[in-house]
Amino acid sequence: MTLVNENIIKKQGYNLHIVKTDKYKTNTIVWRMKAPLEEETVTKRALLPYVLQSNSAKYPTSTHLRSYLDDLYGASFYVDVAKKGDFHIMSFSLEAPNEKFLKAKEPLLEKALEFMHEILQKPKANNGALDKDTVQDEKRNLKQRIQSLYDDKMRFASARLLEEMYKGDPYALQANGSLEAVDELNETELYQYYERVFAEDEMDVYVVGDVEADQVEKIADRLFQFNSRTPRSPQTAKQSASPAEPKEIVEKQEINQGKLHIGYRTHVTFGDEDYFALQLFNGIFGGFSHSKLFTNVREKESLAYYAASRLESHKGFLMVLSGIDSKNYSKAVKIIAEQLQAMKNGEVSEKELLQTKAVIRNQVLETLDTARGAIEMLYHNVVAQTAVTVDQWLEAVERMTIEEVTAVADKVEIDTVYFLSGMEGE
Repeated sequence: MTLVNENIIKKQGYNLHIVKTDKYKTNTIVWRMKAPLEEETVTKRALLPYVLQSNSAKYPTSTHLRSYLDDLYGASFYVDVAKKGDFHIMSFSLEAPNEKFLKAKEPLLEKALEFMHEILQKPKANNGALDKDTVQDEKRNLKQRIQSLYDDKMRFASARLLEEMYKGDPYALQANGSLEAVDELNETELYQYYERVFAEDEMDVYVVGDVEADQVEKIADRLFQFNSRTPRSPQTAKQSASPAEPKEIVEKQEINQGKLHIGYRTHVTFGDEDYFALQLFNGIFGGFSHSKLFTNVREKESLAYYAASRLESHKGFLMVLSGIDSKNYSKAVKIIAEQLQAMKNGEVSEKELLQTKAVIRNQVLETLDTARGAIEMLYHNVVAQTAVTVDQWLEAVERMTIEEVTAVADKVEIDTVYFLSGMEGE
């Protein structure tokens, strides 16, 4: 049985992905726009989807817009910006009930796609400028989102680690842009950028639900016309090697709990042959509650309030995150290094391997329980320019051996240690 049936139809200027499934009572439409992460556009790109989400030519206020969504039987609509590897992704997501399950037979799928077309292609604009008040409101909101990073010390430490580890590389940029750049943006400049993204971005629209492919395609053909484009690739230097000695950055703030975040280069990304071995490595090393980091750093040594590792699939970046008392800094760094060395030495039991395979499998199946999760998994292929099905993903994980996990562990190199320390003892 195929877990996800994805039908990809290449259209002029965009790709239409149709996933027919009777798993959900709703239809989900997600419009994704991908472009390289760049300092001069990152803040505009973080602002634009929120401005478009607020209103449109047909729905001039957010009250009008939300009222129309209520008319679509309480459809939900939201936007998001994220970075995946060296790309900056804007997402527009709409979820509406499937008309098949309603007594009143309204063409809800068609109305939902029409709404998406309205938001994306008919913004509230005048004389080559987006609506001034909307832009001002959303600039304030964006500043708050950027500011919230400073208040969440775990996120702050992660951001600082990336800034230090990837200096001069677009990957150091935050998906929400920079506070300084927000004030400089105006409605005319944002409208020019809006026109540019619809002319240049790589665009993918996903329609997931109990739908008929030919009907979806027919509606899409009527609504969406774009020019052809060759998607731009990031202007990134070849991945630099890790330094001979890890960089060590210690900063102090008035916090109760120190944040020790360590960055590693894995030299493996989604689509590479050993990517699935890397997934298993991450699970055994620090990804799950049975991992070496959790067991040894947190449980046995009681050194950390939390200790885990995370993998960024499209950059080959691995991060260890832990919350510790500042006095335990040296000991925690040492024990974390020992866990990585144990992985490189092949000190992985059959039980750890099987347990991690089971958790990854459950995680994947759980992700597929929502339409958004299924889209998230499928979109990896767009970013990496590959074509790995979910079934192939699970089969590959199942096939991996301890030797393959050890071999991929051998590629992992420590790069930067970042410690946000408390002021205790001063």
